[in-house]
Amino acid sequence: MSAKVILWVVLLSFTPTLELRASIPYAIVLAEWPPLTAATVAILANTALAPVVWVFVQWVMPWFLKVAWIERVYNWVVERNAAKLQAKVDRYGVLGLALFIGVPLPGTGVYSGCLAAWALKYRFRDYLLASFLGCLLAGVAVTAVVVSGSEAFHFLYKPPSTH
Repeated sequence: MSAKVILWVVLLSFTPTLELRASIPYAIVLAEWPPLTAATVAILANTALAPVVWVFVQWVMPWFLKVAWIERVYNWVVERNAAKLQAKVDRYGVLGLALFIGVPLPGTGVYSGCLAAWALKYRFRDYLLASFLGCLLAGVAVTAVVVSGSEAFHFLYKPPSTH
């Protein structure tokens, strides 16, 4: 494992919308890491991102919301989604947020989980726990899909023809 490859795995884990969905397949398929190593490094990197995103959101979002059009968009998104999220939060609490973060689909992950936690007034430690559990869930799911050789990633990569 070279430092360059480790850096790529960490950077992919930090990239919004990509996160573990990109870093684990990169590590296993392209860098040829053992699945446990790939999952561990990617999960730890993605989990380490959570407090950084939290601090950013806590300190920067109030400044962004001073811009009228950003505040309008934010309020529209929060009003549309807060009721749906609030019902799940009331029912499942930290585990609900962890599931939201951990389902490896577009629009989920540490970044969107942090925005949801901020909008729903989560405590920092609850968000960190949800992020860790969510990253663990997503990491296991993505690793299992990659290791199983599932067809799920064939839209990203077309194997060469054997003819």
